[in-house]
Amino acid sequence: MPRPVTRPCTTGDVLRLIREDGVATRADLGRVTGLSRPAVASRVADLIARGLVVERADGPSTGGRPPARLAFNAAGGTVLVANLGQSRGQVAVCDLAGRVLAQADAPPAGPTAGETLPRLIDQWTDLLAGSGIDPASVRGVGLGVPDAVEHVAGRWDRVEVGPPVQERFGVPAHLDNEVNTAALGEHQAHPGVRDLLFVKVSTGIGAGVIAGGAIQRGALGAAGEIGHVPVPAAGDAPCRCGNTGCVEAVAGGTALLARSSAADLPALAAMARAGDPATVALLREAGRRIGEVVATAVNLLNPAVVVLGGDLVGADEPLIAGLREVVYQRSTVLATRSLRIEPSRLGESAGLTGCAAMVLGNVLSPEAVDAL
Repeated sequence: MPRPVTRPCTTGDVLRLIREDGVATRADLGRVTGLSRPAVASRVADLIARGLVVERADGPSTGGRPPARLAFNAAGGTVLVANLGQSRGQVAVCDLAGRVLAQADAPPAGPTAGETLPRLIDQWTDLLAGSGIDPASVRGVGLGVPDAVEHVAGRWDRVEVGPPVQERFGVPAHLDNEVNTAALGEHQAHPGVRDLLFVKVSTGIGAGVIAGGAIQRGALGAAGEIGHVPVPAAGDAPCRCGNTGCVEAVAGGTALLARSSAADLPALAAMARAGDPATVALLREAGRRIGEVVATAVNLLNPAVVVLGGDLVGADEPLIAGLREVVYQRSTVLATRSLRIEPSRLGESAGLTGCAAMVLGNVLSPEAVDAL
């Protein structure tokens, strides 16, 4: 059922009806919007001219000429995306449906945004050239970074991301924390789910909150910092945030490596997959500590799904088992009645998928399309 348009229907609204709701003919657009036939024709012609809609003569016939069917044109442009973690990163070019057209590994975020951003812009430029994609097709940029960001201001590490991107590509840039972008990606992989909690366990611990179908960033973009919630088992253990007793200080990747013979998190994951008893016990206990915090989040937010991601995905059964044990024990009966707790469906690609969803949701919004 197409969503009703409650204000004068613009060209951007028509695109939303075609792209998101599948309204496929001019006659149906007229019925949904109340626009006259000439007004519908004008808006559709504008979208076709901009390469955002295509027309196909394959509609069902009722005796005369079959009506032309309208469809969103995913090939009508591209977006540049990057997801940068503390240990590695990925960059990609995607079409307007979020499908990856070209992809490459990228170095992790550097010590400062001022150092990382120029390098990243150059890598996007090289990726476009190497894949034969016209830079003029780029309609927007989406970036996930491993730090809290000032989402509204578009600042990362006090650096405005927009101006250098605008200077090179002539398009807007959209920025978020990499855990939020992964949450957006997992939301894409869970159709029909409107409330989802994504928990990432890597070097640190963070969460992305989807509520009512939308990411929740908070007033300044600092929502989801569950790694810095205190738990009794942490005692006075110092945390990188400057406090003591945070769950990250005892259950984050850095803390786990300090109590293991593994050289890094992939090695720790490999030891867990091999069934090393000490590693399995270590991850299960970490899951219990994280579960204490997630149980509170479940009571507060009532998600339908809790998704666990990060560097230990693929070796996370002990972690999930410990987390489930505590969440189902400490959260309310109603909040857990139909709750699912599961590993990431997208793995490492969640961040890129979410970055694409973030930038496409902005550059193809009715307001952005009308501003063109």
